[in-house]
Amino acid sequence: MDINYCIWLMLCTSGVMGQFQVDPLVATVLTGSDAQFTAKVQGTWAIMTWTVQGFLVLTVPRSGNISSSSEQFSASFCSSVDTGCVAFTIHNTTRAEAGPVTCTIQGDYGSKTVQLQVQESGTVQIKEGNMTVVQDQEVEIHCETSAWFPIPEIRWTLNGDTMDSGPTNSTNVTHGDSFNSSSVLKFQAVKDSTLVCWATLQTLTNPLASSVHVLVVPKPPDRTVLIAVVCSFGGLALLALLILGIMFCYKRRKEKGVATSDQSDSGYFQRTRSNIFELTDKLIRKAGQTIGTQLEVFVSVRTNCSPSWTILPTHST
Repeated sequence: MDINYCIWLMLCTSGVMGQFQVDPLVATVLTGSDAQFTAKVQGTWAIMTWTVQGFLVLTVPRSGNISSSSEQFSASFCSSVDTGCVAFTIHNTTRAEAGPVTCTIQGDYGSKTVQLQVQESGTVQIKEGNMTVVQDQEVEIHCETSAWFPIPEIRWTLNGDTMDSGPTNSTNVTHGDSFNSSSVLKFQAVKDSTLVCWATLQTLTNPLASSVHVLVVPKPPDRTVLIAVVCSFGGLALLALLILGIMFCYKRRKEKGVATSDQSDSGYFQRTRSNIFELTDKLIRKAGQTIGTQLEVFVSVRTNCSPSWTILPTHST
């Protein structure tokens, strides 16, 4: 018989060739949930131990008399007929258990180390409450998350539609062994809207959210042109009253028989009256042109003003 074959056979029967594997290599769970690892052993084994963060927490004899250091740790055979498969469970996980988890089998099997990652969800809140803004006003909304691990993914929805990351600005701050984050959204309000800030993790089945309602009211009318028109009409009315007053005084003076023998004086009044009429005519024409121009501007502004929805991008800091 070949000597190499004999050596291989002896190693197999003595257990040196025993092998086992632990799955998964990395388990990621949410705080409060259970984490489970499965060890599959080939060959005959006697005792299996499990350590978490370097501390022995559970011993599994192949006979089945399992002993645990705490109710938080348990183990069981995958089936009653398969003692080569053991499921190790950490119940109600906390971040204290995160790190290396080692399975060791006595004899020549050695040990296998896998990793446990524990994520933790915190809170999410929009600082601003429901608000009322003027149409086309730029609105800034702040969303804050607190006590998350790792940094959560934050996204925004506007009236149910997901917004891209363009108009947002996010910052993250380490707070002890967790993270606080802030996301700022800027947009131009053109209609009533509902904004929702979502925060989530890989292990979080249902993302956490905070919402705010934005009520948009119409812009107040532009009274600049209206005031200009009123002032123009007011000035024209005052000018008309002034002219009527001068004419009335002239007429009263003439009716009372004021001396008019002086021809030069009579000529002076006639020239004065002519100048007044000429000046009045020019002022009336000028006022009419001004009012017409202002009315054209007013009509043009009212006709061409059409609101549009615009997302204003901001630069990340």
